[in-house]
Amino acid sequence: MVKGTNFIKQKIIEQNTTQEALATAMGINRSTLYRKLKGGTSYLTLGEARIIFDYLNFSEEEKSDFLLGQ
Repeated sequence: MVKGTNFIKQKIIEQNTTQEALATAMGINRSTLYRKLKGGTSYLTLGEARIIFDYLNFSEEEKSDFLLGQ
């Protein structure tokens, strides 16, 4: 889910925060966050996605786009 990774990075910059701060808010380390966003062997849980949405102030449209991979 490379598109998801890029979108999250963009939102992190917009919110003037860091990947490390987001990972800390999620209770995971930064490398785990990156692996989950990239996909492959680790994926975000719905609970983790909700934390990301809240932490990065996603709009309803952005939530839908992210979940649908658009």
